[in-house]
Amino acid sequence: MRWLLRKCTVCGRYTLREDRCPLCGGRVVVPHPPRFSPEDKYVAYRYTMKKLAGLLEGGGG
Repeated sequence: MRWLLRKCTVCGRYTLREDRCPLCGGRVVVPHPPRFSPEDKYVAYRYTMKKLAGLLEGGGG
């Protein structure tokens, strides 16, 4: 299933267009998070990158 809803990165308006925002002409992105899978192969990489970026407190592990 394809996500139809898009969000403008400039003005924050939601739209169904896939190329540009109809209001300001800004870039649009899919606002939905990726699907969760318990068999995620890349969780260790994401965790490491978040820790390096300072997004995690670095506790237990």
